[in-house]
Amino acid sequence: MNIWLIMLSGGLITFGMRFSLIFLFGKFEIPETMRKALHYVPPAVLSAIILPELLYRSNQLDISLGNTRLLAGIVAILVAWFTKNTLLTILAGMIALLLLQLLIGT
Repeated sequence: MNIWLIMLSGGLITFGMRFSLIFLFGKFEIPETMRKALHYVPPAVLSAIILPELLYRSNQLDISLGNTRLLAGIVAILVAWFTKNTLLTILAGMIALLLLQLLIGT
């Protein structure tokens, strides 16, 4: 029962935070500089989450050719650059990681 209460509470808190921002943005005029700045928040957050996973292995910087995550990340970056397709980028990165782990090993 406690787990359901925690999940419900977390969902309500998340909904409340998102709804309040949507509600407030509908009421106030947001300056153009703020709109431009908010445009860069998702890529910055995503980079902060992904880069440590690609570059660090066992709490040490690993930029060698044996780092399958880094190599798969490079493949995904190249696919994203050329195709501009999010789904294709994710699929290419996942397939590259799978193949590299089978070929090189982890």
